[in-house]
Amino acid sequence: MATIVNNPGNGESGNGMGMILGVIVILVIAFLFFVYGLPMLRQSAAPQINVPGKIDVNVQGGGK
Repeated sequence: MATIVNNPGNGESGNGMGMILGVIVILVIAFLFFVYGLPMLRQSAAPQINVPGKIDVNVQGGGK
């Protein structure tokens, strides 16, 4: 009778495809952050409020 030895190795049977897909996903997320995230952060950093140098208020009493 023949002896069969099943030696699966150390559990790493993949060829690195998961790491390549992970790097691609990280690059896509980084690209989307630079395209959409940074402009949104820059826009909301400091609101610009324009205040005129002189305010002219004409109030006249009497009415009727």
